[in-house]
Amino acid sequence: MSSLPPEPPPELPPEPAPTTPRTDESLIQYPSLFPIKVMGANVDGFVHALVSVARQFDPGFDASTVELRPSSGNKYLGVTLTVTATSRAQLDELYRTLSTHPMVKVVL
Repeated sequence: MSSLPPEPPPELPPEPAPTTPRTDESLIQYPSLFPIKVMGANVDGFVHALVSVARQFDPGFDASTVELRPSSGNKYLGVTLTVTATSRAQLDELYRTLSTHPMVKVVL
């Protein structure tokens, strides 16, 4: 009794190539209003400092649109800045500037 060699497994269809966005593509259409959330200690001058940074990147920034959310213990303050985004480079630099500000803990 001779045994037959095992059958090869069926061929699988090729996997589709992964779709990654090109680095020059953006999901944001410019110009557009873009909210940035910033958190830091709830101290005097924090909001003023953030508004100053926002105005460096958006000269028409309207400070009346700033939204504030103190933490439950009032130790920290969440601030939403809605800037007019004109390019990815502008947003990248704004995030970098806010992230390195000594009063800022987190930027989202």
